[in-house]
Amino acid sequence: MADRGCPLQPMPLPAEVRESLAELELELSEGDITQKGYEKKRAKLLARYIPLIQDVHTEAVQAALAKYKERKMPLPSKRRSILVHSSVETCTPPDTSSASEDEGSLRRPGRLTSTPLQSHSSVEPWLDRVIQGSSTSSSASSTSSHPGGRPAAALAGLVAHAHIADLHSAPPDVTTGLVEYSHCERPQPASVRGVPRGCSGRLLDTSGGVPVNSRVSSKIQQLLNTLKRPKRPPLKEFFVDDMEELLEVQQPDPNQPKPEGSQMVVLKGEPLSLGTPWPPSLLAALQRWGTMQPKAPCLTALDTTGKAVYTLTYGKLWSRSLKLAYTLLNKLTSKNEPLLKPGDRVALVFPNSDPVMFMVAFYGCLLAELVPVPIEVPLTKKDAGSQQIGFLLGSCGVTLALTTDACQKGLPKAQTGEVATFKGWPPLNWLVIDGKHLTKPPKDWHPLAQDEGAGTAYIEYKTSKEGSTVGVTVSHASLLAQCRALTQACGYLEAETLTNVLDFKRDAGLWHGVLTSVMNKMHVISIPYALMKVNPLSWIQKVCLYKAQTALVKSRDMHWSLLAQRGQRDVSLSSLRMLIVADGANPWSISSCDAFLNVFQSRGLRPEVICPCASSPEALTVAIRRPPDLGGPPPRKAVLSMNGLSYGVIRVDTEEKLSVLTVQDVGQVMPGANICVVKIDGAPYLCKTDEVGEICVDSNATGTAYYGLLGITKNVFETVPVTAGGAPISDRPFTRTGLLGFIGPDNLVFIVGKLDGLMVVGVRRHNADDIVATALAVEPMKFVYRGRIAVFSVRVLHDDRIVLVAEQRPDASEEDSFQWMSRVLQAIDSIHQVGVYCLALVPANTLPKAPLGGVHVSEAKQRFLEGMLHPCNVLMCPHTCVTNLPKPRQKQPEVGPASMIVGNLVAGKRIAQASGRELAHLEDSDQARKFLFLPDVLQWRAHTTPDHPLFLLLNAKGTVTSTATCVQLHRKAERVAAALTEKARLSIGDHVALVYPPGVDLIAAFYGCLYCGCVPVTVRPPHPQNLATTLPTVKMIVEVSKSACVLTTQAIMRLLKSKEAAATVDIRTWPTVLDTDDIPKKKVANVFRPPSPDVLAYLDFSVSTTGILAGVKMSHAATSALCRSIKLQCELYPSRQIAICLDPYCGLGFALWCLCSVYSGHQSVLVPPLELESNVSLWLSAVSQYKARVTFCSYSVMEMCTKGLGAQTGVLRMKGVNLSCVRTCMVVAEERPRIALTQSFSKLFKDLGLPARAVSTTFGCRVNVAICLQGTAGPDPTTVYVDMRALRHDRVRLVERGSPHSLPLTESGKILPGVKVIIAHTETKGPLGDSHLGEIWVSSPHNATGYYTVHGEEALHADHFSARLSFGDTQTIWARTGYLGFLRRTELTDASGERHDALYVVGSLDETLELRGMRYHPIDIETSVIRAHRSIAECAVFTWTNLLVVVVELDGLEQDALDLVALVTNVVLEEHHLVVGVVVIVDPGVIPINSRGEKQRMHLRDGFLADQLDPIYVAYNM
Repeated sequence: MADRGCPLQPMPLPAEVRESLAELELELSEGDITQKGYEKKRAKLLARYIPLIQDVHTEAVQAALAKYKERKMPLPSKRRSILVHSSVETCTPPDTSSASEDEGSLRRPGRLTSTPLQSHSSVEPWLDRVIQGSSTSSSASSTSSHPGGRPAAALAGLVAHAHIADLHSAPPDVTTGLVEYSHCERPQPASVRGVPRGCSGRLLDTSGGVPVNSRVSSKIQQLLNTLKRPKRPPLKEFFVDDMEELLEVQQPDPNQPKPEGSQMVVLKGEPLSLGTPWPPSLLAALQRWGTMQPKAPCLTALDTTGKAVYTLTYGKLWSRSLKLAYTLLNKLTSKNEPLLKPGDRVALVFPNSDPVMFMVAFYGCLLAELVPVPIEVPLTKKDAGSQQIGFLLGSCGVTLALTTDACQKGLPKAQTGEVATFKGWPPLNWLVIDGKHLTKPPKDWHPLAQDEGAGTAYIEYKTSKEGSTVGVTVSHASLLAQCRALTQACGYLEAETLTNVLDFKRDAGLWHGVLTSVMNKMHVISIPYALMKVNPLSWIQKVCLYKAQTALVKSRDMHWSLLAQRGQRDVSLSSLRMLIVADGANPWSISSCDAFLNVFQSRGLRPEVICPCASSPEALTVAIRRPPDLGGPPPRKAVLSMNGLSYGVIRVDTEEKLSVLTVQDVGQVMPGANICVVKIDGAPYLCKTDEVGEICVDSNATGTAYYGLLGITKNVFETVPVTAGGAPISDRPFTRTGLLGFIGPDNLVFIVGKLDGLMVVGVRRHNADDIVATALAVEPMKFVYRGRIAVFSVRVLHDDRIVLVAEQRPDASEEDSFQWMSRVLQAIDSIHQVGVYCLALVPANTLPKAPLGGVHVSEAKQRFLEGMLHPCNVLMCPHTCVTNLPKPRQKQPEVGPASMIVGNLVAGKRIAQASGRELAHLEDSDQARKFLFLPDVLQWRAHTTPDHPLFLLLNAKGTVTSTATCVQLHRKAERVAAALTEKARLSIGDHVALVYPPGVDLIAAFYGCLYCGCVPVTVRPPHPQNLATTLPTVKMIVEVSKSACVLTTQAIMRLLKSKEAAATVDIRTWPTVLDTDDIPKKKVANVFRPPSPDVLAYLDFSVSTTGILAGVKMSHAATSALCRSIKLQCELYPSRQIAICLDPYCGLGFALWCLCSVYSGHQSVLVPPLELESNVSLWLSAVSQYKARVTFCSYSVMEMCTKGLGAQTGVLRMKGVNLSCVRTCMVVAEERPRIALTQSFSKLFKDLGLPARAVSTTFGCRVNVAICLQGTAGPDPTTVYVDMRALRHDRVRLVERGSPHSLPLTESGKILPGVKVIIAHTETKGPLGDSHLGEIWVSSPHNATGYYTVHGEEALHADHFSARLSFGDTQTIWARTGYLGFLRRTELTDASGERHDALYVVGSLDETLELRGMRYHPIDIETSVIRAHRSIAECAVFTWTNLLVVVVELDGLEQDALDLVALVTNVVLEEHHLVVGVVVIVDPGVIPINSRGEKQRMHLRDGFLADQLDPIYVAYNM
């Protein structure tokens, strides 16, 4: 061997040591020994030989892992129930022996290695550093999973330099403010939050006194620590993406390696030898052998036990093919026309275990001048890629499928007993071709087959990277040329024996085992895949048994036979002259070849026998290594720098010996072919000699086209490579092979990857196979199930992101999984310098399978993107990978309010202000004065119209349970007033809590309080089934409002003092509790009349969406002004009836329920929303029955009707429900109008007569409960589309409907009479122009007068109610609503003839998320997330210490929960340019909703931090 350029001769391992090693391997793979035990025994065995054993790749991986210190990172939390994966398959024996067939996922590197050998001298200088002249024997594998020192590793180290783009360019420490965090744009009203009960563990106190469970927060703390340092320096350049958001675009690194070699020249193969007497065509050869040597064996088929079941002779092959050809041409008719014409395509559907029938069918079609299209047997209707195969058959115009009897019986059947039609397949006729179904041709019949020239011989299917299937057409001329070239290159002789393990339907299995073999009268032993699964040694035993000269395998077959070879003493491989490794082009096949040689050299395997080859569906065989006796040069290896390769340059890694790729040559160009290497992107320029490019072939033996696809055919099969100057290098077109590589010394071809597996991240290229190999080298057998890994890239935010999916062994624990995932991330980061975007683990046997057991990568990718992969563990690393986010917005030095106004004037923008109708001229001021105090109004009505009905209360059945006329209400109120003064001994100005269910009693108690000068506070009663959460709120309001007495019903009184209540609150501290059920009939001596209209009338307590409880003070003046505005806007008179389906405890709901009827005299039909739970149609039936022109509801009511009555409109119509009476149906809300919901409600109930323009929304908030309300007159509400990205910068830019990033906003109703609105800057408090988003400020007689707060904090919040502009009109007193919005002057006119100003509410200022220097509205992110997957029922987002937390409710199976993590992360990145920090998946109903149907995000946040959500899964994104 020394004479072959190998100065270093490794000491071969003795046979018995190799045997013992192989046995150890097997024990480990079968789980009979632990990893630790394995390492110990292995080290002992190898102690003597250790200096020689070193392996490039696994060592690199172990060394890389050793660099990372043990740093903890947050483990995802998972509910126990989803750990037990109810996959049946985990218990079933595997049906696959390896990983990816073509995608190369099982190249589990072998274990034994030798020193890399010294360099060759006579090569180009750059190659001199790269190519290591060596024979395969001189080195065993390039990988050993001999873990250096088992360095434990946690992801933290890798992510420690994560680039977290949310931060400014000098990244601040996001962990500061962990405890002192307080996020407050505007001062908050007294915050009284309930302490979540049941918090276990140590509590941190964060965010204004929220107790935080240490488990969650310590995890988030770990996550924050890992995100502290930016991974990659921020880049200066960027391109403009639309307007606002400037996406970073990665600039080429000036120091990146560039090719330096000269331009390559075309490499010419040896000519096809002319002296040989070739048969004129393949069919001529078949006829010759079939007639002259009919007994010669052609093909032996084996069963799954390895027994030879049938040997097809050449005579039989010829006669049966003739029989089939005759049947096809003469016996198949439809409507008396022959079914087939020459040139028609026919599908061949044969299982992998039946090569005999396939061969007969293939040659039968050729004889009949039909074009065979071999495809896989579709086993189920849902086979991976089956739909794409159907598409191929349809586009090829296939109408007939040939199959065997046994196969046809196994196909899925329709009810009729016919073969079922598969999804996406054309209708097919199935023909069974077993002998008894065929007709013998007459003696004088001869086929007219013309099998030379350009006609198509057969079509081979190929699946592209995206998963689409195309058909490569191979002409008769190419077929013949391929057979001749293979015969010459492999030196095939007549009657040689070939064992074939590959799929005989396509690729090398077809070219060698079905076509070339017939040309040379060879005997093929076909080994079915099912046999290889049971006995991986079967092919070696058959080589030995049949003394085969040639064997055709893939590297995985060599690998698995290594693991199974113990105890096989009598195997000899000395008969082999060629062991063709069909996937030698896979960079990692080298380790299998080396390890195989190392073990079997002692059993007669000669080193020069191993012949890797490279092929592609388009170019057929591209190159194959020849044994020396056929004139092949010695084999070589190249040790290439992975970093250089990622830039497409061939270099030796000088600094780090870790990140190298060792590749072997795949031999020489095929005879009669020319090869060149062209650049991957753009025009096909020739590469330089040290540059990696796509290999192109010019030969008569390549495919000719993609069937029916002219455009891409031209691109691939008719490429004209050009020199740097642009001159074509040849007048003949070349075919692109899809293989990436270069030409080495001795004109050997080296392949470093496939175009299909190429992933371009930033400006660097990575190969999926390389990443698979690195992942497998981490701890291959211990963790990954049968080495099954898929690696692919997905486009997120204009760049490829790497996704790695592996099947984990059924016995792997959570800790193991997470440990493995973090080690894989480190290894890939260290060796490839690229981040993995998503790493997912799926249960064993659940990745989609390719036909022969590999992983079907494109299908896996499809499932990942559709959320159908169902992983059991997921780790996302968007912080590390996504480096092209827009720069965080830098806040401009503050522009003063004065310059803003000037700027707006110069720009021609008007100042954004608007007002409702003037009040003074609208009404006789006498009446307004007379109606100043509501108690007076009620007495006046009781006196003038005593029997006029004011209220009707309905129950769930729709029957009236109580009513109140003016005089009845007055008398009930008197009784309450008497009880308060006499029984409770209250004095004027005392506060009284009214704890009533919705009903007339509540209204009577309210007026009773006013009659005796007390201040009522309405409180929602506790829920008997849920005392623990509802009772503390009641207690809190009673305490905070300083109520001296509680009025309630007997039932609730018993509840307040029950044992259950005592478990939740201290019942001894209730103030006086009176029940008003049986109070005596008494009159009050005189009704209290306030000394001035500014005296406090009532307190309005509510919990905001940010979870803060506060009460506002409403004076008598404000109360009557509110009623007057609503009366005018809705045209309310005593003759009117309105229907109200709202809660009567706070805000506008309270005013409509308790105040307006008394003021305006109209009749209110009261529908408590709780009753809808048992009868959804109650509200709409009531509206129809009472012919209400005006009705009010909340979003939760509207949602219940939309969801609950969607399918029942027909039933309602039958019941006589008719909504044509409705003029306006208003949704009472304190949020941005929910357009989707109101529109679907309108559409749904249009059938019941609901007018299209009736539905509208209202807007009010604490400082003013009714700012906008559509009313009965005035123009319809308008909808505008604004640019969502501009909104993040507080700018309003109108866009067309449907344009990208457009967000529809609808106005919140008309501004009420007497109300003035202005838009002000949140910080400078200056007025803003029309095109700005700012805080809505309101001035009106019915503004509340202030907060009723604890601890006398009035001063702190004074400016909520008495704010003044800092510029312009500085005299008016405004109240700040705390909501962001903008005004637009529309083209419509008001009743007064003025142009109408519309107010658009965008969202609550307290709820906005300040991220990356921009302002985000949670609802926008939530809308995107809900669209991401059909299983997401609801979603809420909030931030915690700069991390965006997304909580999604899963409406589906728990084991599908993890599909959502990647989809949620993707959609938020794509649409909002934000990195999600934590994804929490919970059960439906966990996100708290208040009575108005608004999400309580801050309550949710508290629950999350206190670990009270019982999540299904929590994913911490790295």
